[in-house]
Amino acid sequence: MRRREFITLLGGALANQTIPANAQEPVRVRTVGVLMGFANDADAKARTEAFQQDLEREGWSVGHNLRIEYRYAEGDSARMQALAKELVELKPDCILGQSTPVITALRQATQTIPIVFVAVSDPIGSGFVASMARPVANITGFTVLHASTAGKYVSMLKDIVPQLASVAMMYNANSVPDPGTFFSGSFMEAAAQYKVRLIIAEVNDRSEIENAVKNLGTEPRSGLVVVPDNFMSVHRDLIISLTAQFRIPAIYPYRYFAEAGGLVSYGVDAIDQFRRASQYVSRILRGAKPADLPVQAPTKFELVINLRTAKNLGLVIPKILLAGAEQVIE
Repeated sequence: MRRREFITLLGGALANQTIPANAQEPVRVRTVGVLMGFANDADAKARTEAFQQDLEREGWSVGHNLRIEYRYAEGDSARMQALAKELVELKPDCILGQSTPVITALRQATQTIPIVFVAVSDPIGSGFVASMARPVANITGFTVLHASTAGKYVSMLKDIVPQLASVAMMYNANSVPDPGTFFSGSFMEAAAQYKVRLIIAEVNDRSEIENAVKNLGTEPRSGLVVVPDNFMSVHRDLIISLTAQFRIPAIYPYRYFAEAGGLVSYGVDAIDQFRRASQYVSRILRGAKPADLPVQAPTKFELVINLRTAKNLGLVIPKILLAGAEQVIE
């Protein structure tokens, strides 16, 4: 066979073979579960959107190499346990959990799947990690508020209402660390320091919230401190409405309380926590172990003051508080 004929035959044989253009290895899709303690409302969406956006900055794209399964417990502890089990059965590569009761439920559901938490106040006392520097097990994340914050809330109330005579701390025992004792020590110390009567208001449903605020309204020169927990967040509109009705100045843990009509909120920047959490989740998806990622404290705090509510309550907010506010609602 002449050389020209051989090349022609070889070319024809190759042309009849199917050779995929730009053949690549299949993309491995990682799965991340997200369990939120509260409802799927606008505030929850703002947090999850920030989380997903920062994962994209880390090189993860939903629909390409990433799948995210979102679940919302709506402040219901039984629902948290069911959803935690549901997520674990999906065998995700990592789970993001928001709040102490959510992590408790996830911890009961798995001892092996990596978990990153946000909005947890006392991870050591709650048994999630051995230490802040060396979590040891399959859980790490970002703490939200120090125990002394409850005392700071009392101090702020005293600045706003110098004649303050009594102050109540409202919480749901199923939604806070050590059924309320984590915050109560600082709360009691501050109440003693400012010589105000302390009231513990543990609530478990709407009717108990209504009764607690109504009873507080009969106390002259009273104030309210709302402890950060899922139950309080789910029922924030009710609490804000009642405090307005009974003319009770209140301090809240997150900015969405003040934006919804609450007097003052002071707490961590929740969006920032979810952004930071995305970095830990990304590192875990690339092979890092939670035990090697130290628990981190909050770095950004927000003070939001609602002057419209202050005016309705007949209160004058001290200039020193206004000067330090992240946002003033007029």
